Amino acid sequence: MVYVAIMGHGVVGSGVAEVLLSHKESIARRAKEEIAIKYILDIREFPDSPYVEKFTKSFDDILQDEEVRVVAEVMGGVHPAYEFTKSCLEAGKSVVTSNKELVATKGAELLEIAREHNVNYLFEASVGGGIPIIRPISQCLAANEVIEVAGILNGTTNFILTKMIREKMGFEEALRLAQQLGYAERNPTADVEGLDAGRKISILASLCYGKHIYPDWVHTQGISGITLEDVAYASSWGGVIKLIGQVRRLEDDTLDITVEPMFIEQSSQLAGVDDVFNGILVKGDATGDVVFYGKGAGKLPTASAVVADVIDCVKHLKARKYLYWTDGTKDLVKPYEQTVYPVYLRLQAEDVPAALELVKTLLPQVKTLSRPQSPAGELAVMTGPVVVARQEEAVAALQEAGVKVLSKIRVAEF
Repeated sequence: MVYVAIMGHGVVGSGVAEVLLSHKESIARRAKEEIAIKYILDIREFPDSPYVEKFTKSFDDILQDEEVRVVAEVMGGVHPAYEFTKSCLEAGKSVVTSNKELVATKGAELLEIAREHNVNYLFEASVGGGIPIIRPISQCLAANEVIEVAGILNGTTNFILTKMIREKMGFEEALRLAQQLGYAERNPTADVEGLDAGRKISILASLCYGKHIYPDWVHTQGISGITLEDVAYASSWGGVIKLIGQVRRLEDDTLDITVEPMFIEQSSQLAGVDDVFNGILVKGDATGDVVFYGKGAGKLPTASAVVADVIDCVKHLKARKYLYWTDGTKDLVKPYEQTVYPVYLRLQAEDVPAALELVKTLLPQVKTLSRPQSPAGELAVMTGPVVVARQEEAVAALQEAGVKVLSKIRVAEF
């Protein structure tokens, strides 16, 4: 018998308890041990819970109980999850988590503490919810050098963009619908401004390249500025707009890492990932493109990934799984203004031919785009690859010449 504790009884925490109890026999077969919940930590009361006797409000009950060998941290946020996780690892207890914010900000430190105490810190559920991605990258693709990772990492924004693409809803209307359906929080900032996806791509980058890449090193832009006009131009070009988290190793061994809306071609494996689904493309030097697809959130999908890590910890109580990276430095990341990519611009000008000629003098390989029923004075173009600093200089020059820059969106190259 191996005893586990669950810290947090929200959506994911209640799902973890449900999966552990409802799949008790099959989990025992896979773990080669019976697994039982001893404590559930939460400051709230749950008098109608079927496991009401397991609740505690004291973290010390978990920390000081030597029978508890594995702890599932599903509290969310950095504090007090960080302090509780650190204490558990130092006490010789393995910890599993779905807490992307904690892994993204404290992962290197917590992995080192786990190594020092010969326990495990596992976080499959922190990226992609129920989609297996951490384990495949660290184990199944271990023989590869990862060239690039690009993914739709946030189901809320993908749902909103899908509604804008398919049903021509404006951003605000699509957001309200996402909130009504429970896909978006009352305060949707972390989702729609790209912060959630930024944490996830920083975890994947750290895993792939062995050095901790912190979320505040990731250029992050959300979808709140995307308009139906931009969606229409993407469609006429032969693609869609998706919020993409991307990291790729450059020739100078720095990383181009970003979260931002991108034009992607319909031929891309990610173009057809719609609604609340996530899709993650991993490009290895030996495997080529491998795509992971599924629901990136939700009570039971995420809980299943947490419980899979619990099983892994139980199977490795006296051994460590190799999941590790060391601390990183900011010079690992190429400054965003030095990165290079094609860009889409939507402009408004009194003299469109003159504006187009000016754009061609400022930016390379300029092609015009069209859309049905575009108003007079509107101009949309796409460029060839160009350094971001030059893009910004061009935007400033256009605005100085009286050309209004309505939109500027990256064009994906995968």
